[in-house]
Amino acid sequence: MHALDVLGDPVRRRLLELLADGERSAGDLGETVQREFGISQPAVSQHLRVLRESGFATVRPEGTRRLYAVDPAPLEAADGWFDPFRRMWQPKLDALGTELARGRRARRLAPAESSPEPEGPSDDTDKEN
Repeated sequence: MHALDVLGDPVRRRLLELLADGERSAGDLGETVQREFGISQPAVSQHLRVLRESGFATVRPEGTRRLYAVDPAPLEAADGWFDPFRRMWQPKLDALGTELARGRRARRLAPAESSPEPEGPSDDTDKEN
């Protein structure tokens, strides 16, 4: 199965998102995904099996629990597939980054520039003749 076929399913993407924070038990993953997607425990198990068989996830037994973790290698391969397309969006993302940095700098400098001027005699005072 092609990496994008695996990642194309929202349940499998969510499972990988949950695993991105670290190893999780099958039961914990199942509870979260069942609640969010309204699917059965056997359906969650099928999605975990696809992730395992396609190499996106590893599993290890710990007593009666099965602990899942992300295997980054297939994600890196999927990322490589996007390389030819990056030239289309990378300049726009770079420009966005520049504008965000300018905005942060302007906000940081704004309080210093808008501080009130010290009060003192003005040049417009009436002079007695």
